Amino acid sequence: MWRMLTRRADDLKIELLEHEADGDRGSARWVAHYTFTQTGRPVRNDVRASFRFAQGLIAEHRDDFDFHRWSRQALGTPGLLLGWTPILRASVRRRARAGLGEFMAGEVHTS
Repeated sequence: MWRMLTRRADDLKIELLEHEADGDRGSARWVAHYTFTQTGRPVRNDVRASFRFAQGLIAEHRDDFDFHRWSRQALGTPGLLLGWTPILRASVRRRARAGLGEFMAGEVHTS
């Protein structure tokens, strides 16, 4: 996912605000600034990440953010009106998974 995001973004800027880790777990708070390519709208997304480590690698990574706030920025009026609904969240998730699948398929063929 990170490879896809960084390759597709022309103006992605990440600010790491907080981070901590021990042997098994970690967390971070970071802010992403970018243009949402589907609408051309600027986004500032404040994210809290949690990690579980195994054998020196990230075994699990979960990001949490205010989806309604993100959808208002990224999608405009539809996000403002529908960003709180599970329907819009599921639609965005489906599109993201499809985009990731296409990207990963391309990675396999170009590697």
